[in-house]
Amino acid sequence: MLNKQDFWNGRCFDAWKWMGAHLTGDGVCFTVWAPSASRVALIGECNNWQEEPMTGKDGFFTLTSQTAREGQLYKYRIYGPDGTPKDHCDPYGFGMELRPGNCSVIRSLSHYTFGDANWMRRRQVGYDQPVQIYELHLGSWKTGPRGWYSYDQLARQLIPYLLEHHYTHVEFMPLTEYPYDGSWGYQVTGFFAPTARYGNPEQLMELIDRLHQAGIGVILDFVPVHFAVDDYGLRMLDGTPLYEYPHPDVGENEWGSCNFLWDRGEVRSFLQSAANYWLTVYHLDGLRMDAVSRMLYWQGDESRGENRGAIEFLRQMNTGLKLRHPQVMLIAEDSSAFPGVTHPAAEGGLGFDYKWDLGWMHDTLSFFQTPPAWRPDHYHKLTFSMLYFYQERYLLELSHDENVHGKATILQKMHGDYDGKFPQARALYLYMTMHPGKKLLFMGSEMGQLREWDENREQDWMLLQYPIHDAFLRYMTELGGIYQAHTALHRDYEPGNFRWIDCHQESRCLYVMERLNGNDRLAAVLNLSGEVQEGYTFQTTGSSCRLLLHTDWQRFHGTTPEDDSPFIVTTQNNVVSLTIDLPPFSGMLFQILP
Repeated sequence: MLNKQDFWNGRCFDAWKWMGAHLTGDGVCFTVWAPSASRVALIGECNNWQEEPMTGKDGFFTLTSQTAREGQLYKYRIYGPDGTPKDHCDPYGFGMELRPGNCSVIRSLSHYTFGDANWMRRRQVGYDQPVQIYELHLGSWKTGPRGWYSYDQLARQLIPYLLEHHYTHVEFMPLTEYPYDGSWGYQVTGFFAPTARYGNPEQLMELIDRLHQAGIGVILDFVPVHFAVDDYGLRMLDGTPLYEYPHPDVGENEWGSCNFLWDRGEVRSFLQSAANYWLTVYHLDGLRMDAVSRMLYWQGDESRGENRGAIEFLRQMNTGLKLRHPQVMLIAEDSSAFPGVTHPAAEGGLGFDYKWDLGWMHDTLSFFQTPPAWRPDHYHKLTFSMLYFYQERYLLELSHDENVHGKATILQKMHGDYDGKFPQARALYLYMTMHPGKKLLFMGSEMGQLREWDENREQDWMLLQYPIHDAFLRYMTELGGIYQAHTALHRDYEPGNFRWIDCHQESRCLYVMERLNGNDRLAAVLNLSGEVQEGYTFQTTGSSCRLLLHTDWQRFHGTTPEDDSPFIVTTQNNVVSLTIDLPPFSGMLFQILP
């Protein structure tokens, strides 16, 4: 039975167990919260779309229909305080009609039996483990002859691809139901309903189950900030601003959607129940929470001050989710400098596990867009991040936002002509791999996608017919394998795990960095200038070294033969000296032997 006091006070994490449409032995029980409604009726296929009055008490309206069946469409006809009716989908509905339809669908959540018990027992947050995330828009990764693949159909192609290319996790862009394809799922109307574009709940459960059984974690993009303004959704649900702020100055945002009223207990219960629902019912391994800075500050504007109610809500929600799911990842997309995002809530932090390092992303891409002749003046854009890195547990991301809206794809951002972009991108990804922080790449980046992402088209897989793109994918695969194999690259948040060997070669644009974990030690040297750098020497402790990867090897469409050794190694008193010749825009990765 729903604890109404907890629901009203914002302490409920499982409201979906009573709200919405639930199959019972007597039919289907419908429950909706609409405290200012003068009356509410159920309309749907079960009653030929004729109003069936619901019983109201304490703001909740309920009805058990003996004619309702699984799979049928329904809505609530909600009469506002002034008696004006409006039809709404179910805020807690477990299924939705495929757009442009907007009815809720009666769905059972008990048909599918997961087989991922072993995965669920051993999964971890991953602070000291490899975490390489493949961000994917499910409808435009690959499409079939008839358009979208269903959730379960996608599993047959996606799982082998992720394994082959050494991704540990997949992050799906929002799969909660949404009306407009071009919103990519960030304008939500069904917070408890997987989008019908790709099938039903059981098919999504099967996809997640099969990913788990293959050893791949699943993260969902979750939107706790705002919701779509479509009349059939949450907006003015009972004829009053119920889920949204009543004042337009803070009630609507830059995306034209409604901001949640996080001060209201019932809204808190709704959102944290939705987050818990996806983790519990669908066995998700993490939630990436969108646009957190818009919660921390009014309208995301630091000059307008902190939104204390939203901050309190984030702490409460994250604390409750971690109590229930200690091994899931809670990831914040936060562009602000708000302190303690990944610190425990009990210590005044927000309680996230990871925070996107958007500063690193901007500085890195800005550097690689800079003409080589000007790079000495911008040299420390690639070292600055380590001055603040240990303040939070940062995740390095090159996401969908960096591949759309006229920004160009990651590869296209590299300065220079077509052929000159590839060596720079190879060097960029080696730098990213060596830099502390978990990793996230957007689909298509791994093969050097040139066309900006379009949700209406699949990725340009025909690029792999061209040797330079095929070689780039081979490079990214080998780099991913090295990342997975070496524990030195996993212990990102231990200060002794990383050091700059040399970060003061401004005029030559050379960088040398090292990652350490016990006897597992890696060192990388990067030449990010447009000139050959000959005879450069650096030193580190060790008995010898082994070259693991050269970004300029011919098999990666570079110029250096793989049997060539463009470096000289000398050792004395447990000090390794390497003297290296580096082509323009290249890097070398060494294993340092103890």
